Amino acid sequence: MSGTGSQQRAPVASRPTADDAFRLARRIWFAGGRVDMSALAVELGVGRVTLYRWLGSREKLLVEVVWSMGRKLLDHVEAQVHATGGDRIVEVIVGFLDGVIRSPAMRAWLRDEGEYAMRLLTRHHTGFQPRLIDAVQELLEREQAAGALDVPVDLHELAYVIVRLIESYTYLDLITGEEPDARRAEPILRMLLR
Repeated sequence: MSGTGSQQRAPVASRPTADDAFRLARRIWFAGGRVDMSALAVELGVGRVTLYRWLGSREKLLVEVVWSMGRKLLDHVEAQVHATGGDRIVEVIVGFLDGVIRSPAMRAWLRDEGEYAMRLLTRHHTGFQPRLIDAVQELLEREQAAGALDVPVDLHELAYVIVRLIESYTYLDLITGEEPDARRAEPILRMLLR
């Protein structure tokens, strides 16, 4: 019986893509695992050269993975906050910071690779910090455009200071040995935004 169409063909496995590699790295990171480029390449069945061509360095991949979490968290917190003006900024930033601090994946990463994580997320050249500054600046600009926020400083500078505050409280245990607590940032933010 040939050519009748009655034979079932085994499904052809699709070749992995850059998106597959990114999703796998995210799953590993969110599960608290270490994102290792060699292990990713093996699991995907691709060469390391291909993986690096798709995703860049491990540093770049981790920044993208963590930014995807950060952006999603920030959007979620913003959607939950109904206050306006400075109160809105404070509630969004404290909620975001609390989510970062409580994230099991972030806690595992900071525990296992704290100095490296801090370096990646606080250096301008990696791309994470500028995106977070831009996101905070956009939040400030929306409140200012709505007439709900009037601060006597440049909004980009204020966004930079707020991001540095987020960083300080995120890495508090690495910097001072104290337990991170988002609520500690609230009075400082209120003072900045009055």
